[in-house]
Amino acid sequence: MRSFANRRIIAVALATTAIAVSLPAYAAEADDAQGEPQAEQAAETVEDTGAIIVTARRRSETLQSTPVAITAVNTAMLEAKAAVNIGDLQGAAPGLLITQQNSGAQAANISIRGLTYADIEKSQTPTVGVVVDGVTIGTNTGQLQDAFDIAQIEVLRGPQGTLFGANTIGGVINITRSKPTKEPGMKAEVTYGRWNTLSLKAIANYGDGENWGVKAFYFHNETDGFYNNVIQGKNGGWSKGDSYGGSVLFTPAGTGFEAQFTIENVKQKFDPVVSNLTNSTEVFCGLIPAAECNRNNTTDLYTVFSAPAESTYSAPDATLELNYDLDAVKLTSITGWRKTTEAQTQDFDGSSTDLYYVDRRQHYEQWSQELRAAGKLFDGFDYVVGAYYFKSKYDLTQWSRVFGFAPNTPPTQFDLNSQHVEGETESYAFFGDFNWALADTVRLSFGGRWSHDNKQLFNGFAGGKLIDPDNVTRTQFVPVGTGNADFTKFTPKVGLDWRPNNDLMLYASWSRGYRSGGFSPRAATAATASTPFQPETVDAYEVGVKLAAFDRKLELNLAGFVSDYKDMQQNLTVPGGPTGNQTVTGNVPGGALIKGVEVDGTFRVTDSFKLTGSVAVMDSHFRNFVTCGAIANAAANSCGAGLAPFDYSANRLIYAPKFTASLSAEYTYPTSFGEVAANVGWRHISPYDEQLSAQSLTAATNGAGQVTGVTVNGNDARVRTTTQDLVDASLTLNFDLNDTKAYVRVFGRNLLNEKTTTHAFTVAGLWSFGMALEPRTYGATVGFKF
Repeated sequence: MRSFANRRIIAVALATTAIAVSLPAYAAEADDAQGEPQAEQAAETVEDTGAIIVTARRRSETLQSTPVAITAVNTAMLEAKAAVNIGDLQGAAPGLLITQQNSGAQAANISIRGLTYADIEKSQTPTVGVVVDGVTIGTNTGQLQDAFDIAQIEVLRGPQGTLFGANTIGGVINITRSKPTKEPGMKAEVTYGRWNTLSLKAIANYGDGENWGVKAFYFHNETDGFYNNVIQGKNGGWSKGDSYGGSVLFTPAGTGFEAQFTIENVKQKFDPVVSNLTNSTEVFCGLIPAAECNRNNTTDLYTVFSAPAESTYSAPDATLELNYDLDAVKLTSITGWRKTTEAQTQDFDGSSTDLYYVDRRQHYEQWSQELRAAGKLFDGFDYVVGAYYFKSKYDLTQWSRVFGFAPNTPPTQFDLNSQHVEGETESYAFFGDFNWALADTVRLSFGGRWSHDNKQLFNGFAGGKLIDPDNVTRTQFVPVGTGNADFTKFTPKVGLDWRPNNDLMLYASWSRGYRSGGFSPRAATAATASTPFQPETVDAYEVGVKLAAFDRKLELNLAGFVSDYKDMQQNLTVPGGPTGNQTVTGNVPGGALIKGVEVDGTFRVTDSFKLTGSVAVMDSHFRNFVTCGAIANAAANSCGAGLAPFDYSANRLIYAPKFTASLSAEYTYPTSFGEVAANVGWRHISPYDEQLSAQSLTAATNGAGQVTGVTVNGNDARVRTTTQDLVDASLTLNFDLNDTKAYVRVFGRNLLNEKTTTHAFTVAGLWSFGMALEPRTYGATVGFKF
């Protein structure tokens, strides 16, 4: 066994809780009985029955009358391509990226307008909120939601803190599941595709048609995986998952009252495989076979060399929504609970040599409660006001086998000083959002949110065993440090829109987004473990136009924005710890500036033919991004011994492509047996970087030859994607069989067989790894509904 001190030499350099950065369409206008849109009742009040209803501002409004940059996504598109999760939304809305991070279950890297949080640690919160039936998921783990039983998805771009909370500085993905229909009915389908992929889906409804309804649902998906593991002699990246649950809806006639209770459980097992990207400049390259070094980040990704590993994940959740319409005011209560249990082993070095293998086990639980009141104060003045409470806690224990050269020794036996982190968050907020019609065509929107967050973190290592009063032996954890801090912020917003006629709206807005501070789980000294990083903010300025033409056959939305990103939270290298420096989360005072233009729209060429498209152009850059990094022969400076200022100002922001575009076509053709529907889509995403890293360094020296500062010349090329042109297509035959509809669908995803990374990482000059985009795949679906 390696001693505690020896193990820390590598473990602290890498990170203590995972792999640390050592360097700094539209919604369906109508749906079948098994997928009834949430906003159906609101739609009945809209004069134009073809209008799309959204709830981006916690009100039921038409898409074209909402002064917010929002895309209501065509959920039928997800069904047509047999999408497994919301990752297939990537590129479908302007500036939206959703990629998978398999270092955690259902973990997503989500970026909107270049704002993202690419980490799985639960001590920090996402920059883009994923909201399911009104409940926000508090961590990146769990955000990669199943693309199943969805009534509508709204992608809200830009800070949404007023109505959706503090940690939505990039935007919100608002997912609404289908309600019980209160009528007998069922929808079921089976899909089989490449990689021996099998998917089973079923939704059943029942009720009295008026006062109550129940819904049960089940979703199963399994695959052998698309990697070739040459060490194990089989496919890698396999997965198996089940989601199941039920919902009860109670709407007693004539009372204005509605109650819906939903309970669900998600269970997954998968192979968290990584591809080896280590090159000759890194330490591990000298310890692994030559054929496993200096591999490319495109076609080589799909051959892997890792040892067996497995992740298991369980995530039950429950939601209770109560609505009471008193005519003058509508009262809403949403209570949410979610609990996750994760156990994951992972061969992070991705080589056939046993160099860095971990066993991570964690528990997470969150409760949330939101209360809202919405109505009109007087004619021309409406409001939404409310209060919000959130509480979460988690614990993580990680055993690491570092330079073990002992693949048959479990990390739990190899590492006698496992790392342990415990964290708690408690938040509450009060908010208000108001519309005031200053004239018949001019409306002022304003509001704000007052948020208070308390963060606590314990960071330590196992130091022995103790026997508690019940004679149970437990692990005793020795603290590195603890922290407890409060953060309070008021985030206002104001906007003005002008609607000269029913087909045109112009708007301008300013809003401030806020992401709370916290503590660094990777800190290696008591001082840094107990010192919090501070909140970050974004001031977002936006102007937009929403246009309808040709009897509303064409709907076009244009938005221009400037995001002023301040006190950005980034991983920084600072003095201290067993190795002389450590990785902590800190604030970059210079921040970043992001500017862009977005266009999206739809053109209904005929009743049977519709085109949907989007374009986003974005420019982003850091401002004065200087932090401390380890360097030999450093001159004395404020960073400390052995460290010097590193200037990352020339590096690209991560997950911030300069250009994205999409175009999809849907065509339906009536037949004697029913209908034929064809769907083809293209998504273009220009290259983007996935990690702040260093391709090369330029050092400045003084007269004595000592290094006074270092300029970083861009991110490592291995963490940059290729240009992606993702083409998907499907053909569906719909059969009318009396009261039952049956369908057969054939589909293909990524038909051009693009090969690139979805996530890539370089680790402290030691090694690098990545995860691959699903290559070309295809399959068929058979289903029915009544």
